[in-house]
Amino acid sequence: MKKLLLNYKSDIIATYHLALPIIAGQLGIMLMGFADTVQVGRMDKGSVQALAASADANGILINIAIIGYICLQIIAPLVSKAKAENNFSECFRLLKSNVIVALIMGIFCCSIVVFIGYHLEIFKQPTEIKTLTQEYLWLMTLSTIPSFIFTAMKSFTDGLGYTKLGMKITFSALIMNIILNYCFLNGVWFFPNWGLNGTGVATLISRIYMAITLAYFIFRTTTFKQYLQDKISFESLSRLIKNILKIGIPSGLQGFSEIAAFYGAVVMMGWISIEHKAAHLVAIGYVSLTYMAATGIAVAGGIRVGAGVGERSRIAIFKAGTTALVMGFIFMAICAIFLLIFNVEFASYVKDEHVIMLAAELIIWGGFFQLFDGIQTVSLGILRGMQDVNIPTIITIFAYWGVGLPMSYILGFQYGMKHIGIWIGLTLALFASASLLSWRFYNKVKRIKL
Repeated sequence: MKKLLLNYKSDIIATYHLALPIIAGQLGIMLMGFADTVQVGRMDKGSVQALAASADANGILINIAIIGYICLQIIAPLVSKAKAENNFSECFRLLKSNVIVALIMGIFCCSIVVFIGYHLEIFKQPTEIKTLTQEYLWLMTLSTIPSFIFTAMKSFTDGLGYTKLGMKITFSALIMNIILNYCFLNGVWFFPNWGLNGTGVATLISRIYMAITLAYFIFRTTTFKQYLQDKISFESLSRLIKNILKIGIPSGLQGFSEIAAFYGAVVMMGWISIEHKAAHLVAIGYVSLTYMAATGIAVAGGIRVGAGVGERSRIAIFKAGTTALVMGFIFMAICAIFLLIFNVEFASYVKDEHVIMLAAELIIWGGFFQLFDGIQTVSLGILRGMQDVNIPTIITIFAYWGVGLPMSYILGFQYGMKHIGIWIGLTLALFASASLLSWRFYNKVKRIKL
């Protein structure tokens, strides 16, 4: 065991130093949404309705926007590969191409969300929250474009190894978001009391700040000067945009298949009661926090795998991927222990006792299924490092739509297990995805052409 650890010591340290700021940054982004949930949940009036409305709006938005977010993250391993090859001009071309893709994806995703927002009746959710859901959805949709631009630029800095920059900007924006939430929810000073919509305005302001600040550091400081020298032709931009979309869209569909399945669970919870739906939002908030941390390890693993591809080293690819998988599993196991022990305490920030009881039950199941979630998330990340996206996309669609949602419906309604049955179905989906994707990585390492 000691010999094995020594053999992987440099890989563990390198992955740790890359992953920790990415994890912190991912958690910061997730905490913005979580802070919204906590602060809205503590409203004196209408907190349950506001939570349910935000669940609908965020569920719709993230189902579509996840395609853009993951598509834009795909350049991190490509930048890492170009850097390993000392091709600095390619790094800049990737940055500029990714910002253009961010604008394209932003317009595309926002258009779809707006269309869906005008047809909320298809989800058969409680009518008393429809107007509130729409108003909040428009604000959150508008904030997607600056968020996409920030993600596009952050993927560039992450790929170069400057992962702390995005983390620092994210946490400063988190503090801004919490303060603005408090002001807009309570009508402090000259701020109006806008309730749930106030959190949407706070998010919009925070995301604009993030994009502007990161752009300043990239283009106005000396840190990245060596990467911004060459002129870029239209032909090279066109080539890279096509390549980013070719790899990024299937990767985005991977995220869509998972997020859409989880939103399907939100819809099914709404069929039971509004309290079950609110409890699902509370529980999924904690599970999503740990999931975002796993995506940080996945991004770091993908960057190191991409560097291994650039170095044309099969051993480096294998060790980078294995290190990321083990680190992801250990981290999720530690988080699972905390969720199992403190499930009631974690749910107690909500004032409704029935919602607390339901959420506490779901948090226990969240502790179990996130073990598989960690493995499948990291597996997807390291496969993207090898630009392997098509087969993994088929695997994820099968796992969530062929296994997860059908089993959630059967167990939840046909067998009368309600909210527990729905979450067991999600657990089965994650198990199937984790098993097949991890097998895919090790099979791919043996056959990849270097």
